[in-house]
Amino acid sequence: MTSLPVIPVDPDAPGRRPAMPPRHLADLDLPGRRALVTELGEPAFRARQISHHYFGRLVRDPAGMTDLPAASRDRLAGALLPRLLTPVGELACDDGATRKALWRLHDGSLVESVLMGYPDRVTVCISSQAGCGMACPFCATGQAGLTRNLSAAEIVDQAVYLAGVAASGAVAGSPPRLSHVVFMGMGEPLANYSRVVTAIRRLVAPAPEGLGLSQRHITVSTVGLVPAIRRLASEDLSVTLALSLHAPDDELRDELVPVNQRWKVAEVLDAAWDYAATTGRRVSIEYAMIKDVNDQPWRADLLGRLLAGRSAHVNLIPLNPTPGSRWDASAKPVEREFVRRLRESGVSTTVRDTRGREIDGACGQLAAAGDSDSEAPRGARPGVAVRDQET
Repeated sequence: MTSLPVIPVDPDAPGRRPAMPPRHLADLDLPGRRALVTELGEPAFRARQISHHYFGRLVRDPAGMTDLPAASRDRLAGALLPRLLTPVGELACDDGATRKALWRLHDGSLVESVLMGYPDRVTVCISSQAGCGMACPFCATGQAGLTRNLSAAEIVDQAVYLAGVAASGAVAGSPPRLSHVVFMGMGEPLANYSRVVTAIRRLVAPAPEGLGLSQRHITVSTVGLVPAIRRLASEDLSVTLALSLHAPDDELRDELVPVNQRWKVAEVLDAAWDYAATTGRRVSIEYAMIKDVNDQPWRADLLGRLLAGRSAHVNLIPLNPTPGSRWDASAKPVEREFVRRLRESGVSTTVRDTRGREIDGACGQLAAAGDSDSEAPRGARPGVAVRDQET
């Protein structure tokens, strides 16, 4: 008998925990920031000032914080804004509308984020872990493994940095303000539960406590960690849940998404429907189209029966090539037939317009360059959200 994978929801056992980065403003709520500032011998209101610079003005250089006393700027910034992400490189494609940033963390780990500009919005795809432990074989992360969880501030700092890129006007033809964040970069967000939820609260809190994004514009992807999905439903957050399903039957999903050996399709979908009922948010079903693996008409019909009448929308994702993968994307006629059958079942369905492929920034590709002699990271999950496109 095959042993089931042991996948902790929040792996914080002290004996296994890697060294975490220094404490940062984004790890703390406003009262916590005030307490730290007073420990430094500064008046408590300095916490609001430096928070406004970071979240409101997107400034992290003490020289730009001119409302702070010159003698205090470096000390306050050193205590509240330590460097968490060191830029290693940035690549662009799609005429500059898609930008991939590569970061080195304090311990040398590498992670990536992607900025995607559209005429009506700016979206960033951020990482929640360095690597990923879910071992999905068709995803670039599945060829790597988990290094460690990111801190809440390391997660938030990706969004703040790229919000500054958008604000600079670097993404032509897009609004200058970040509006959407998707937790679909490296890692399984719900396996780093507490820090991801803290990061979400910072992203949606109004400045100076946070970045002031709409909860409805935050999407959290998961392979289906059932206890964490149910826990998220109780958080009083109206974020969108994106379930990486990829197969409607347990036999195939056991292979494509190994966590299915622990929580089967029916149990995962039950948790998703409960999440939708509790939050009022439609669940996004992510389904990578893999040639001759999960694209058969009968699987489209089975998926349609599972989702019919539910508060769900299917995003079909053309499989992107990754090093070492033995699978290819489904042919377009097969893809169109899959869409037709789902819609015939009454299921809302779109096909993703894949962006960022030239810079290894599309779904499942963020780690693809890791096998070369470049400094690209070693993991990414399939889920970079891009504009859905009707077929």
